[in-house]
Amino acid sequence: MSRPFRLSVLDQSIAVAGRPHGQSIRNTVALAQHCEALGYERFWVSEHHNHPTIVGTALEIVMAAIAATTDRIRIGSAGIMLPHYSPFKVAEVFRVLDALAPGRIDLGLGRAPGSDGRTAFALNPAANERPEHFPADVRDLIAWVHNEPLVDRHPFAAVKAFPQGDTAPEVWILGSSDYGAQVAALFGLPYCYAWFFSDGAGGERAIDLYKRSYRPSVRHPKPRSGLCVWALAAETMDEAQYHFTSRALSRIQRDKGVMGPLLSPDEAAEVVKTLAPYEQAKLEQFRKDSFVGTGPDVAARITELKERVGVDEMAVVTWTHDEDVRRQSYALLAQAYGFAPKSTTS
Repeated sequence: MSRPFRLSVLDQSIAVAGRPHGQSIRNTVALAQHCEALGYERFWVSEHHNHPTIVGTALEIVMAAIAATTDRIRIGSAGIMLPHYSPFKVAEVFRVLDALAPGRIDLGLGRAPGSDGRTAFALNPAANERPEHFPADVRDLIAWVHNEPLVDRHPFAAVKAFPQGDTAPEVWILGSSDYGAQVAALFGLPYCYAWFFSDGAGGERAIDLYKRSYRPSVRHPKPRSGLCVWALAAETMDEAQYHFTSRALSRIQRDKGVMGPLLSPDEAAEVVKTLAPYEQAKLEQFRKDSFVGTGPDVAARITELKERVGVDEMAVVTWTHDEDVRRQSYALLAQAYGFAPKSTTS
């Protein structure tokens, strides 16, 4: 299969039963190197807080580690939950990241807390107020990142974000609702929809709204959109479904407010036996709807979704208990698309 579009990776540093949390962070850095060698376009990392399943809390530090150990793949945040932070400080952090990996940094921004309400207040005592300032914060952040003037009479008009240079991070808006699509369209920014978060519910509407509302910008005269899906590839469908059991149970438990480290497939299968009939039916439907199978099968489903929704890029997120299985999944998917492995010395 020829390479029809850009394919990227989202990693969330998942906690796994029987493994220290620190290993999950180190695995994220190692996976970025692996995906660069396989020919993926971007490697994005997520931000969550006080989350027993997702232990990636300081994505900018992980991005710096990835920048120091890769040469070519783009590195991004998916995303910085802007209401927690000062836009100026975020601009400074990402200007530093761009200095470490010039022209390779993506600054993905989100409005959701990535946590519960109490944790949001622990991060920012003004948590109730900040979300409504999101559009203005995005506007200011764009100006600081690109060393451009802020709006007239801005109280911080004389403040500059350093270090400055010839390149700058590429700003994206990320979301799983119409709101993010509208903000991205307003500022003429690329937009990525988290299809995996809602199993696609509302995704086509959000992408359509983004395109119809898009206001061309100097850097992006035309809209550029993407989707991120959950996927798992293996040598056979049976093997893929076996390893998917861990993720399927985690999803069912999440919907009940039960979160914890990812169990092994065998441990997960034992818990599945104890689920109520309606939960087991929900899990089986989840199996049918997910992007799980052999490399060619998963690649075909990703391509079909991309073409049906009409986006420019796709990204994949994969959870497995066994790290080697996850690495193999990305390798099989890259092989299915015919990506040419790239030398890290070029």
